[in-house]
Amino acid sequence: MRRCLFVSTVALLAAFTAQAAPEDEIRQAEKSWASAVAAGDHAAVERMLGDQLIYAHSTGIVETKSEYMAKLRSGDQKYEGIEHKPMKIHVYGDTAVMHSGIRMKGKTKGVPFDNQLMVMHTWVKQNGKWQLAAHQTTKLP
Repeated sequence: MRRCLFVSTVALLAAFTAQAAPEDEIRQAEKSWASAVAAGDHAAVERMLGDQLIYAHSTGIVETKSEYMAKLRSGDQKYEGIEHKPMKIHVYGDTAVMHSGIRMKGKTKGVPFDNQLMVMHTWVKQNGKWQLAAHQTTKLP
């Protein structure tokens, strides 16, 4: 009986750990994305973005990966900080959806912004690494 209980407990813990690991990976990917964008580390940001990226800003502007990266490299879009509030993460195999409130500060074409936003990210695991496939923000009042 004790052995059966022990085996059941170990199996349950293993299942829980297997479920938590991808969520932790997404949480880390979000932190890495925010840090790289705020630091202006364009090479790191480019590696995190999927080639088919859909990047929808809270202003309604929608960009491809190359359009967004060009905006970052030119300095037209600069971020000073991105702070996540608690994240909700749901993993579906090699796809994950993250939703959070965020505070995003920076400048667009030299005009400062300090926005409270909702963000939804879709991450896709390709070749063993998570890449951002879609970004959508909505401005909060």
